[in-house]
Amino acid sequence: MNRKNAQTSPPLAGIRVLDLSRILAGPYCTQFLADLGAEVIKVERPGCGDDTRSWGPPFAGGESAYFLSCNRNKKSIAIDLAREKGRELVRRLAQRCDILVENFKVGSMQRWGLDYERLREHNPRLIYCSISSYGQNSPDAREPGYDFIIQARGGIMSITGPEEGPPYKVGVAITDITAGLYAAGSILAALHHRERTGVGQVIDISLLDAQVSWLANVGMNYLVSGQIPRRYGNAHPNIVPYEVFPTADGYLAVAAANDAQFRRLCEVLRLDGLADRPEFATNAVRVQNRDRLIPVLQKAFSQKSSREWHQLLKKANIASSPIQNVKEVFEDPVVQARGMKTQVDHPTAGILNLIGPVPKFSHSPTASPAPPPLLGQHTDEVLQRLLQLDALAIQELREQKIVE
Repeated sequence: MNRKNAQTSPPLAGIRVLDLSRILAGPYCTQFLADLGAEVIKVERPGCGDDTRSWGPPFAGGESAYFLSCNRNKKSIAIDLAREKGRELVRRLAQRCDILVENFKVGSMQRWGLDYERLREHNPRLIYCSISSYGQNSPDAREPGYDFIIQARGGIMSITGPEEGPPYKVGVAITDITAGLYAAGSILAALHHRERTGVGQVIDISLLDAQVSWLANVGMNYLVSGQIPRRYGNAHPNIVPYEVFPTADGYLAVAAANDAQFRRLCEVLRLDGLADRPEFATNAVRVQNRDRLIPVLQKAFSQKSSREWHQLLKKANIASSPIQNVKEVFEDPVVQARGMKTQVDHPTAGILNLIGPVPKFSHSPTASPAPPPLLGQHTDEVLQRLLQLDALAIQELREQKIVE
C-alpha cells in the first residue's frame, strides 16, 4: 500500500477489491469498503448486469433505486463468466487485487476455476470472502436462500410483529445488510492478519449465521431460561417502559431504561406516586407488571402531541422520538449535519441524492462520493490499466461477447 499522503487519504486507499457479488449482501459489503477508499471493481454479466439493476420502480436515469443503494464508489466491468476467456480475465484480475468477494451459489466458483485454491497459486496474499445463505460446508450449503427466508429460519420473524397476529419480517433486508457488514469487518481483520503474516485467507460468511448472531439478548434470554421468546410488538422483553405510545396526533417512541429515568418520566407525565408503588418501583417488577403499567402511561401520553411530549422528555433527559417517515428522516437536521444525504452527478440521472457513508474519521476521510456505475462503464479502463490490454484486444473480446 502506498503510504504517501496517508494523513489525508481514505483509510483503505491503495487496496483493490474484485467484487463478484450481486443483489445486496455482497454489494453492501463492497460499498462499505469503497466508502473507506478501496478501489472496487464490480464484475457484472454483459447485457443485464447485477439483478438489482432491474428491481424497480423507482428508477433514476434508467437505474433502479435498489441498485443505486449499494453500489456507489465502484467501477463496473462486464465480463461473461460462462465463457472460459471471461473466466481467464477474472483470474488475471484476481492476481492484481487484495480482496475478492463473491456470493454465487456454493460450488459455482470451483466449477469455474475461480475458487481460492486456484487463485492463491498466483496471489497468496489474496483475501477471499464468500457469502452464502448457509455457509460453504453446512448440510444445506447448496440450498437457495434469500433474506426473507433466512429471517424466517433464523428466528427474527418469530419475535417481530404484534403480540397477536402473524409474524413480520423486518422492513429492510436486514439479514443481507448484517451479513455484508460482518463480511466487511472480517475482511478488515484479514487485512490486519496479512500485514503481520504476508498471507491471505478464506472468509466464509453465512446469512443464517449472521441472523442467529444478532438475536443477541433475545437469543441469550432463551439460552439462559429455556423459554421460547415471544413477540412484544414495539415493546421490549427486558425493559419497561421501552415502546411506542399513541399520542394526541401520532406515535412516540419512549425509552426509560432505568429506575431513575422512569421516575423522571412519571414526573413529566404528572403521575405522582406511580414510581413509588411497589409493583412499579424497579425495572424487574415493571417487566412483571407491564400489563398494569402500560395502560396508565398510554392514557397520559394521549393528552399531548408527539412533538410536545418529545420536547418535555428531552428537557428531562429521557430518550424519545416521534415516529418519523423516511421523508422526515432525510429532513432531520441531525441526519443532514452528519452528511447522511449526499449528492453526486450521475451520467444518466443527473444530480442524484444518495445515502452517505457512516464512518467519520479524524485523520483519514471517507472516499469522495462517486455515482454507482453504469453497466460496463469501466471495462476498457480496467482492462487497459490492470491487464495492459490494448484497444484492439479489448475490441476483439467485445466482438466475441466476452466483455461489454
